[in-house]
Amino acid sequence: MTSARGPWALCHDRRVTTALIYLLVVLLVAAVVFLLASLVFGRGEELAPLPPGSSPTRLPADDLTGADVAAVKFQLTARGYKMSEVDWVIARLGGEIDDLRGRVAELEARLEGRAQQPAGGSATGGQAQ
Repeated sequence: MTSARGPWALCHDRRVTTALIYLLVVLLVAAVVFLLASLVFGRGEELAPLPPGSSPTRLPADDLTGADVAAVKFQLTARGYKMSEVDWVIARLGGEIDDLRGRVAELEARLEGRAQQPAGGSATGGQAQ
């Protein structure tokens, strides 16, 4: 029993062919997306974790300068910079600013003391010599 279309009519249905083509296109798109994701995000390898309390962010131990602050680089995470590193730098800079302000206040106090001393001490200093 052959139909008017020929002996292949039973094996060849347009709906099945369309479904197979859609399936192949979906698989091809999925493979391309997977390959792109693999290239962008790597193979899932991870570095060994840093010890607690340590950070790859570096600042000099003493005499912090503007160039040191400008050179600070923070580690990027999925939602921005790593908060612990930013908090550490802010605390370090805050401490440095407090120390510098303390030194400035101390030097200003010394300067005031010297400004008051020569007015009264110049007559005694001149007599002693």
